[in-house]
Amino acid sequence: MDTPVIRADALTKRYGAHPALTEATLDIPAGRITGLVGPNGAGKSTLLALAAGLIRPTAGTIEVLGRRPAADPAQLARVGFVAQDTPVYAQLTVADHLKLGEKLNPGWDRALAAERVRQVGLDPAKKAGRLSCGQRAQLALTLAAAKRPELLVFDEPVAALDPLARRSFLQSLMEFVADLEVSVVLSSHLIADVERVCDHLVILAESRVQVAGDIDDLTAAHHRVVGPRGTLDTLPAGVEAIAADHTPRQSTLVVHNTTGRPLDLPGAEPIGLEDMVLTYLHRAEGLGAPILQETRS
Repeated sequence: MDTPVIRADALTKRYGAHPALTEATLDIPAGRITGLVGPNGAGKSTLLALAAGLIRPTAGTIEVLGRRPAADPAQLARVGFVAQDTPVYAQLTVADHLKLGEKLNPGWDRALAAERVRQVGLDPAKKAGRLSCGQRAQLALTLAAAKRPELLVFDEPVAALDPLARRSFLQSLMEFVADLEVSVVLSSHLIADVERVCDHLVILAESRVQVAGDIDDLTAAHHRVVGPRGTLDTLPAGVEAIAADHTPRQSTLVVHNTTGRPLDLPGAEPIGLEDMVLTYLHRAEGLGAPILQETRS
């Protein structure tokens, strides 16, 4: 079995009394595009900064590619990290960025970088400060990928992009994954983008991991169940109610079936990824069940 690209055990980060990440325990598998989903302040950026070695945990442990994050230059070379604002140097040209990347990274792939710049239409002589948001994102992706890492980490890479630039960036990301056989972890609050490019999911809310797993497995294991009031008060073993909405006559539940067997409940139907994510976010914030369907009294 492949070593997880990120393994966390009771991982915690606090800033004074404020919990940024609380007792996160998870394994993010290799060879996948993993999406971290959650609202602002959920802990997504904190988890990625811990994985990149930019900050240290308050408690618990984290391993990246089987080692402590940023343990030494060799470990740093194995991870490509792009922060939320896709940082580039405004006064340097595109060509200057490629020269700097080659100087700083021993595994730099000059041909890949040059070809990628050509494909996305970046002018090598143009300063980064004069590029559009989408072009800066493409440059940052090129710099991260051309170091030939084993893991690419992105913190909200498309948050500031318009729909066309966002689509272009995500297409480029999928091409890099296919060509380089690299694992990817990216955070986003845009569920449609995650559904488009990711095959593994971690839902974060209120600084805690709510659920994690392969997207197909998670959506197959979550159902909406509707029945007369009182008939759903007791659920089978291994079936957990994530949310519940009651009227005087009927109950509507969203349940997580962890048994690995088909759900044996009358009136059960699968829910989509967006409904599943929203259910966990509502539960974490103490808001009760989201309205996944109209209920009648």
